[in-house]
Amino acid sequence: MGPGTYLEIDGRPAVRFERTYPHPIDRVWSAISEPDELRHWFPSAVEIDGRAGGAVEFSGDPNLVDSRGTVLVYEPPRRLAFTWGRDELHFELEPDGDGCRLTLTNVLDQRNAAARNASGWSVCLGVLDRHLAGVTVGGPHAPDAQVPPHELYEDYVAAGLPSGAPIPGRDDT
Repeated sequence: MGPGTYLEIDGRPAVRFERTYPHPIDRVWSAISEPDELRHWFPSAVEIDGRAGGAVEFSGDPNLVDSRGTVLVYEPPRRLAFTWGRDELHFELEPDGDGCRLTLTNVLDQRNAAARNASGWSVCLGVLDRHLAGVTVGGPHAPDAQVPPHELYEDYVAAGLPSGAPIPGRDDT
């Protein structure tokens, strides 16, 4: 499915992805909101307090320290948004024929994180695609997650996305 795109939302940098799935909204909602489903594709283990203003707990990401965010929007089964560090993640689901369309928007704290985050989300969403198709994958950090993020990063830089933010696991940035 298509790559991420760079945009600005209310003057803030962001990357956006759209995916269309042959699954009902409820199935994809489960995949983006339930801890047992998120563990298959999201870079951290996630616990979400299902209400606006509730807490989001992130743990187990090999590249980040455990942290806490805040639920910004919780409107099952259509909209979920929360903070992750100084970024925001927005998930929106809309009907699309017999399936649905997922839009993931990562509003960035730093403009130069666009290529880095776009490459990371490309890997994660590739794993989500496979998970929803019934393929068992070891998660976005596993060797079977398909294209290595550093290759995707170079593609996003070549496509003109802002770059330069430190990349976990790389010494050359």
